[in-house]
Amino acid sequence: MKQELLMGNQAIALGAIHAGVGVVTGYPGTPSTEILETVAKRNPGNIYVEWSVNEKSAMEVAAGATYAGIRTMVTMKQVGLNVASDPIMSLAYIGVKGGMVVVVADDPGPISSQTEQDTRQFGIFSKIPVFDPSSPEEAYRMIEDAFDYSEKYNTPVLFRPTTRVCHANASITVNDSRRVIKAEGFIKDSKWVIFPRLSYESHMKIEKRNPVIAEDFFSYSYNKVTGHGKKGIATGGVSYAYTKEALSSLNGTGKLMKVATPYPFPEKLALEFLKDLDEVLVIEELSPYLEKELIYLCGKYQLPVKIKGKLTEDMPWAGENTVKSVTEAVRNFLSLPYSQSETKEISITLPDRDPVLCAGCPHRASFYAVKRAMKGRKAVFSGDIGCYTLGNAKPLEMVDTCLCMGAGVTIAQGIHRVEPDGVNFAFIGDSTFFHTGISGVINAVTNETDIVLAVLDNSTTAMTGNQPNPGTGQTMMGSISQKISIYNILSAIGVKHIERINPFDLAKAQKAVTKMADIKGVSAIIFEAPCIQIVKPAPAYKVYTEKCTNCEHCIKELGCPAIVIENEQVTIDSTLCNGCSICSQVCPFGAIGGPEQ
Repeated sequence: MKQELLMGNQAIALGAIHAGVGVVTGYPGTPSTEILETVAKRNPGNIYVEWSVNEKSAMEVAAGATYAGIRTMVTMKQVGLNVASDPIMSLAYIGVKGGMVVVVADDPGPISSQTEQDTRQFGIFSKIPVFDPSSPEEAYRMIEDAFDYSEKYNTPVLFRPTTRVCHANASITVNDSRRVIKAEGFIKDSKWVIFPRLSYESHMKIEKRNPVIAEDFFSYSYNKVTGHGKKGIATGGVSYAYTKEALSSLNGTGKLMKVATPYPFPEKLALEFLKDLDEVLVIEELSPYLEKELIYLCGKYQLPVKIKGKLTEDMPWAGENTVKSVTEAVRNFLSLPYSQSETKEISITLPDRDPVLCAGCPHRASFYAVKRAMKGRKAVFSGDIGCYTLGNAKPLEMVDTCLCMGAGVTIAQGIHRVEPDGVNFAFIGDSTFFHTGISGVINAVTNETDIVLAVLDNSTTAMTGNQPNPGTGQTMMGSISQKISIYNILSAIGVKHIERINPFDLAKAQKAVTKMADIKGVSAIIFEAPCIQIVKPAPAYKVYTEKCTNCEHCIKELGCPAIVIENEQVTIDSTLCNGCSICSQVCPFGAIGGPEQ
């Protein structure tokens, strides 16, 4: 046993290692990414770890391993669960042999996601138990319980940390020992083959099983009711930590219920909490999940308790909770006055800092080449999920649509069907191409759709921290694997016109874009240049003040954060510049150059 300062994601990983996990799969996505990376880094040597091509593949690889009796963990963010929903819905009916924990990190805010969807709701939808830790320490201990419950009831379970649990740090007592789980191996049995009749029988078993799990959850140590009074607060997850802090700072009293296992909902615990109460404030993030469960119980048992929360607009519908917002809500609910010792908070408005592509990012060069080539032509630029989504910002303004992973390729096809007179570009990164882009390209080839596919190949999964992907030739087990060629894939699925271009050669890139835009059917440009985070930067460029007219053309065209105005003079910040050379190619006066010029 030893103390370690751990991020929540690291704590989850070490908890899973201690619990005897044998196979860990996933797809990178903030705020979940560090879980799998930590397992790979702290691997005792007998855990198989992989970044799968997407969440569906990750779920299915883990399913095969659990059929053989090993404990498995799958990691993803909340939108990744949408991709994995097909196998997990069927797996809920099939069941598992080895314990299976599906870690889905929710992102209230959202801070780095397309949606604020609530995985607790997916628990209801899939009829799979949900665990909801409130702190990194709790997550470390709770992950082992999740594996135990999974095996006890032969079901996958969802483990739902949110961003502030994933990325908070805490000093945690770590157990160096590891549970030994002996895999029985795969035993042939018809139960592993999903047929309608089996599904019907499994559905009936699940409906009978889940109330038993709910009863079991009543005595689960992390579910608890404390305090007394006529007013109560119901909460769970990180909001429980905020509520405890709020009550402490306000010297507030009342009944408090913490729900650590929101599904199947621990009805018996809630009834104990609701007894003798007049009203309840529900503090939770995202959906009014707990609130609706309590309203249902009050109706079912005819309890005269008023439930307040999101539905009554006593709590906000969207965004994160904070200690400040929860304290204010608790103060209002408990009718607590401001004390004389409390100082008035000074409001400081900080300047906005919009996210921007890094200085020297190859995506900026790719976007700019397309923008110049399409000047004066009707064109729509469909984007995708990745760093390159930032191409929507001024001055580039090169991302007209962005929906979900892989959708840019197919959205471009839909726009073409309505506006065939325009040029439809579909921008997609290398990792996203492998994740869900290939099928969309096949769809375009099959249906003879005029689109220009622009693959932004920067040799990494940059947005989530430079994880390997099928095109990098590396695995999370530390081995060198065969690189999957995007060019060869495109050629094999019928794309006849493909160009590979270095986007930093602006003239050649622009020429290639012009050529591909006039081709009927599917054409493709693969912009190949590594992410500046994985290569040694070139020497910084500089502005020759004697030639510079301060026209700011370089700033207005590129929006590179390394090009700034200092003392009323355009200059290049050498601490940011990575020597990509695009600014020198854009300057109409030849006023920017490298050290050799």
